[in-house]
Amino acid sequence: MSTMTDKKRPVKKDSRDNGGDDMEGGDEKRGRGFVRRKVCRFCADKNAKVDYKDQSTLKYFVTERGKIIPRRISGNCALHQRAVAKAVKQARGLALIPYLVLAS
Repeated sequence: MSTMTDKKRPVKKDSRDNGGDDMEGGDEKRGRGFVRRKVCRFCADKNAKVDYKDQSTLKYFVTERGKIIPRRISGNCALHQRAVAKAVKQARGLALIPYLVLAS
């Protein structure tokens, strides 16, 4: 029988520890505060439609370099992110938005 498993190491109390209350910030593991949950703009507004001809809507889902913004950043649901990606690719094919913007 090992005696090491029977003994418990003393636990150091950290001065930054918030006493187990995770709701009041102080969570050093994540390093970020309260983050508002992103909502799909197409699900929230039923009148908004994904359309490849609507350049003003598509510009919010494309970076300044021309890449499609991922779902975790844009906040779209999976259904609408696929529709946005398809619309961006279709608009690129018709030269409504650029494939790539070169830095000058």
